[in-house]
Amino acid sequence: MSQTALVLNAPGPLFETGSATHVGNVRDYNEDNLLARPEAGIWAVADGMGGHDAGDLASATVIEALRSIEPADSAAQLLMSCERRVVGANAALIDIGRGRGATIGTTVAVLLTHGAHFACVWSGDSRIYLVRDGAISLQSRDHSVVQDLIAAGQLSPAEARNAPGRNVITRAIGIDSHPELEIRDGVLRAGDVFVLCSDGLTAHVEDDEILEHVISVTPQQACDALIELTLSRGAADNVTIVVVRYMPDATTANRRDLWE
Repeated sequence: MSQTALVLNAPGPLFETGSATHVGNVRDYNEDNLLARPEAGIWAVADGMGGHDAGDLASATVIEALRSIEPADSAAQLLMSCERRVVGANAALIDIGRGRGATIGTTVAVLLTHGAHFACVWSGDSRIYLVRDGAISLQSRDHSVVQDLIAAGQLSPAEARNAPGRNVITRAIGIDSHPELEIRDGVLRAGDVFVLCSDGLTAHVEDDEILEHVISVTPQQACDALIELTLSRGAADNVTIVVVRYMPDATTANRRDLWE
């Protein structure tokens, strides 16, 4: 599945979006879902928790909740709408899980934009990268057991790749009655490229390789090439990618919308 869009996001910034998702080489069905709504300033990736019941339902529930957000009048309104939709999806998944006697959870990584500002909102280990001035930086922080060990100095990033329990996450939507979202915000610059992805990509592809594949091609070409690279390396999980390039006009570049 892939799609591309070039959309004017009121009041003026132009975004080019590419997206792709694939079941991979091992799984029987795809538990990932994605959203690309440049006209509303919302992009998202959700990865249903492997090993749990109805991971595809979990990720679809969160994505459909985000899809219902209307274009906002302010950055603060957009962020509030995102948080409310995620909280609502969390409650729905807990209710479904209770009815089935099972845990139904999903990660979520969301990029929000309004005017010349952006916010990254996430729970779990789906990631958001920013490519700027020829360099790539991780905007999100994995909510996972191995990331906590890395932060504590008990595990190196290299060791984390093959560590037992490397896929165990510490936050997700649908797991707790009070979902925990982490937020990071900033000011957009012309030419910024954001990459949202499930861990099916980062399990096989290094950050510098992601940079190499997005820096000089269209967002859709980048998504398609990264999917092919992942498949060539085994694709042990579902893989989903959304790439967003920001191309502002002069009017928007002078706006100062705040997230709080």
